[in-house]
Amino acid sequence: MSFPTSILSRLFAPIAVFAVLGSACGDGGTDTAPVDDGAVATVAPAGDGDPAGSTEEPTPDTNSTTETDPPPPEDGSADGTYLGSYELVDEEFGTMVSVTVADGMRTITSNALPDHETGEFPNDGNPNEITAQDLSWEFTTTPVFVGSGTDARTAGVAVNGVKFEPGTGESVTCQSGEQYRIEALQDTYNLGLDFNNAHVQPGGEYHYHGISEMLVEAYDSEDDLVHVGFAADGFLMFYSKSGAYTSGYELRSGLRSGTDCVATGPDDPAVEIEGTTPDGVYTSDWVFTDGLGELDACNGITIDGEYLYVITDTYPFVSRCLNGEFAGDLPGGGGQGGGGGEGGGGATLPDFATIAAELGIDEAALADALGDPPFDLDAAAEVLGIPVEELEAVLPGPPGS
Repeated sequence: MSFPTSILSRLFAPIAVFAVLGSACGDGGTDTAPVDDGAVATVAPAGDGDPAGSTEEPTPDTNSTTETDPPPPEDGSADGTYLGSYELVDEEFGTMVSVTVADGMRTITSNALPDHETGEFPNDGNPNEITAQDLSWEFTTTPVFVGSGTDARTAGVAVNGVKFEPGTGESVTCQSGEQYRIEALQDTYNLGLDFNNAHVQPGGEYHYHGISEMLVEAYDSEDDLVHVGFAADGFLMFYSKSGAYTSGYELRSGLRSGTDCVATGPDDPAVEIEGTTPDGVYTSDWVFTDGLGELDACNGITIDGEYLYVITDTYPFVSRCLNGEFAGDLPGGGGQGGGGGEGGGGATLPDFATIAAELGIDEAALADALGDPPFDLDAAAEVLGIPVEELEAVLPGPPGS
C-alpha cells in the first residue's frame, strides 16, 4: 500500500500560512470556495519549512488567492495546505480557529464552532445547545512512534478546530457487576447525534464521534486520503474516500451476561442484557484481531514509512488509542474505547458511575462536564448546577488530578 503518486511527488514542497475567510465548505477540491454572500476565501503563501512529523498528506487545490509576504513559520510541514500555520474565520457559522506551528509544536486555539451546517440542538436525544468555546491544544510536530496503544479519550482535533471524541459517557450498569459502555454510533439508544456524527456536551461543545461528510468535502482533494485532523500525539488523521483501509475489529462471539441492568442516559431505561448477542451497541461488543484489516488497533497504518491514523466508517470510527507519545492532559479511556489488547493505558478517569450516584446526578452529564483531565472543577460545577465543594469532595485524589 502506498500514497498516490501525486502525494509523493509533492513531498517537501513549500508550506504556506493560510488566512481563510468565509466558508471552508466548498464543492470539494478547493479551500477557497465562495460563500453564499459572495465572499471569497484568501490564501497567503509563506516560505519553506522543515518536515513536521513523519506523515505526508494531500494538498487541496486553491484559487482566488491574494499574495502577501509574511515571515515563514519557525517550524513547518512537508506538504499540504493545513500543515503550517493558518487561520479559519467563517462569519456564516461563527468559526474561529488559529493554528500556529513553531518550536516543534502545533498550537490550536478554537471556539469549537464547525465551518459547516449542523443538526438542530437541543433535540430529543441531546438537550444541549451549541455555544462558542475557548479551547487550546498543543501537539508536537515531530511525533515519536511508540506503539504501545495508549488510550485517548480525545483522539485529536479536526482541521476546523472541532475535537474528535469517539467514546461516550453513557453506559449500562448491571446489579450482577457488569458495565457496558454505550457506543455513540448505534441505533438502540438515541444520543441525539446529527448528520455529522456529532452532538453537544452539557457545556455547549460540539464534537465529532465519527467522520463528517461535510468535513471531508470541505478539505477534499484529488487524492483518496483526505487530511481531516491532527492526533494528540502529533501524527495526522485522514479519511479514505474509497474505504481502502479497513479496521481489524469484529463483533465478539458468545453472548452477553448481566442481570438487573439499567442504562444511564436521557431516559434511564431498564435494559435486557443477559443472553443477548453482541451487535455493536456497546464498546465491549468489539474485539481486535491483528491482521484482520489493514489498520492496527489504534486505526493507524504505516504507508511508505510514514505513520498516520485513518477514520473509518466502521468501528472504531475514530482512534480510541494512540501509538505515539503525547501529553498527559488528553488521555482517558475509562471504558470508552481502548487499544483492543495493544497494551498501554492512559491516565485513569474517575469512576463516573459511583461519583454520579453520590452526587445524585446523571453519569453521562458528569463525564461530559468534567471532560478531559486536568479537570476544570469550577466550570464543571457550574454546568452541573452543584457547589464546586461537593464535586471536590467526591473526586479521588487531589482535586482535578
